[in-house]
Amino acid sequence: MTSAGALLLAPGAGASRDHHTLVALEEALAPLPVGRMDFPYRKAGKKSPDRAPVAVAAVVEEAEALVASAGVDPGALVLGGRSFGGRMCSMAVAEGLPAAGLVLLSYPLHPPGKPDQAVARTSHWPRIRCPVLLLSGEADPFARIELLRAAVPLLREAELHTYPKLGHSLRTVLDDALDRAAAFLANLA
Repeated sequence: MTSAGALLLAPGAGASRDHHTLVALEEALAPLPVGRMDFPYRKAGKKSPDRAPVAVAAVVEEAEALVASAGVDPGALVLGGRSFGGRMCSMAVAEGLPAAGLVLLSYPLHPPGKPDQAVARTSHWPRIRCPVLLLSGEADPFARIELLRAAVPLLREAELHTYPKLGHSLRTVLDDALDRAAAFLANLA
């Protein structure tokens, strides 16, 4: 039995709720209730992502709406997403949003060419108390693999799976990524 009652998915900075990976996750996890969200900047037709406080507040708002519409306990919600969206979900959970788990695809550990910013993007990880699944390409310019591996112990309970030679997109290994996400949700206790 899983404690996952619903799943909220957030897109990367350059994408919408209709990103192929988010749609594929929703389809693969049916009949689990899944909500795919857009951030306020996207809804307003802007290209630049919202600052973290605005984006995190949007995650909280969308999470509360999904919990209410799905009729599930707030602690049974799993959150996650791709890149920026996953990072904002992790920050919301670190700030106290109840969650049964986090699914982080292509976590943006640092901007390309700026690995020195990795510490800032993981400083909230020790406050995350739920299980975390991280799926990342080993050649992702947003996450030097040795830095990502070194950061994972900051999480209380985490599973990291990496894909050799892949960059920021998991499109070519999407079936495997979907299987891993489904197994992670099925094994939440």
